[in-house]
Amino acid sequence: MLPGFDDQLRTVLDELQGSNRYRSCPEIVSRSHVSIRLADSLPLVSFSSNDYLGLSIHPAVLQAAATTLSGGLSAGASRLVSGDHPAHRDLEYNLAQYLGRPAALLFPTGYQANLGVLTALLGPGDVVVSDALNHASLIDGCRLSKADIVVYPHADVQAAELALTNVDPNRRKLLVTESVFSMDGDVAPVRRLSEVCQKAGAAFVVDEAHALGLLGPGGRGICAQERVQPDVLIGTLGKAFGASGGFVVGSQILRAYLVNRARTFIYTTGLPPAIAAAAAQALRIINSAEGEDLRGMLASRVSQLHRGLEMIGPSTPIVPWVLGTDVAALAASSALRAAGLFVQAIRPPTVPEGTARLRITLSSKHTADNVQRLLQAIGHLEVCAPHLVEKPRK
Repeated sequence: MLPGFDDQLRTVLDELQGSNRYRSCPEIVSRSHVSIRLADSLPLVSFSSNDYLGLSIHPAVLQAAATTLSGGLSAGASRLVSGDHPAHRDLEYNLAQYLGRPAALLFPTGYQANLGVLTALLGPGDVVVSDALNHASLIDGCRLSKADIVVYPHADVQAAELALTNVDPNRRKLLVTESVFSMDGDVAPVRRLSEVCQKAGAAFVVDEAHALGLLGPGGRGICAQERVQPDVLIGTLGKAFGASGGFVVGSQILRAYLVNRARTFIYTTGLPPAIAAAAAQALRIINSAEGEDLRGMLASRVSQLHRGLEMIGPSTPIVPWVLGTDVAALAASSALRAAGLFVQAIRPPTVPEGTARLRITLSSKHTADNVQRLLQAIGHLEVCAPHLVEKPRK
């Protein structure tokens, strides 16, 4: 007789616990800027948030959400069914203007944006060429598209070019990459990848989730910095914007196509209007003198941490401290929490085997004292010698 359903699930959970891969969500009791308090702790300084500019608790952002709530919390249904709220249209217009493209389309999450784009643009018989360290949402989008997938070594332009060159010219092909990689914090060679795509006649898709609002001219991302215009640029509202949701920018034709073909847009309730209004206010801040000040403060903290860790590489607010084994990463995280610092351990399958790490993320709201405290605590840890992720040669 087969074991019961829960018994089958418990067996898997027991295996995860035995291999140090079991996960649970820390219970936050309160949060203020970069300070959080968990149910079982005193206040901790958090280095595990993607709220890079601290806009999730900015008074003007919160007020924009509160004002729009008078019209209702939910979008009601899919936007194709219940219609567009003015907050949706306003945010899409301003995102397109900010990024210098004709049109934008909102999705309820960044994950859904990536799935929607790749499954709408690709199908059986097509070929997608994907960086080995792309986010899970891009990996899943490639798989669900049923296109043939070629994974090239991380940031290896020559391998990407070879993969595209080997494709029958009569087949549709697409290359997808992040601009700033979410676990390593390094930057894709988008200019060279764009040139490769143009030469091969491939569409170029770039996920700028961890760059928009932070990097490049006016926070417009790595593509703007490198003067590259991908066919599809994907962003998120859940990081520098301090809200939630995702979006796609490109041509008017692309937007109309996704409205008609992206299942993660068609078959789900639209982004709550209050969240769209909050994100629109965050965009106004990002695109202002205050936004420049916030980026400047963040850059100072990034520089301080990089110097303290003797790190050589791109100055992004994501710093991977690789410890190798799951046990070492969990021990380091626990020791830092005892020192009043919240830095989560990241283990496979989120990262490759043998690269379990602490993923340190910085915010403009961190003080110099916060960062110095982190550096001192790291220096006192009695765990195996850490190393930073080796940056690939571009």
